[in-house]
Amino acid sequence: MGWFSSSSSDGSGPKKTADGAFVAPTKSTRQKCYESRDAFFECLDRNNILDSVNSKKGRDAAAKACGPADQAFEKNCAHSWVEYFKKQRVVNYQKEQTIKKIEAEGGEVMPPQLPVGSNR
Repeated sequence: MGWFSSSSSDGSGPKKTADGAFVAPTKSTRQKCYESRDAFFECLDRNNILDSVNSKKGRDAAAKACGPADQAFEKNCAHSWVEYFKKQRVVNYQKEQTIKKIEAEGGEVMPPQLPVGSNR
């Protein structure tokens, strides 16, 4: 399934160029991917499921509660994109929780600074 699968039963899969490479996704295919991602994540949110990729419990819960949305997500996006978005969801949540904890303890979150010059 997705842009890079080797088979597509409905003909809506990725197109190949004459040399056999896959055609880059268009604006409309990316938009379709983002919409199906958002629908899947909204379903996860409604069902209080954070991690649908790293744990068996999370994968099972996501499949049970949001199976059709997950299938649409995987159909409309490249496998690598699906994996990235699912993992990024967890990372972003953890980052938000860390920031909230620092702020609750009276700390200040500073944006990262790039090094200026080097004294070597």
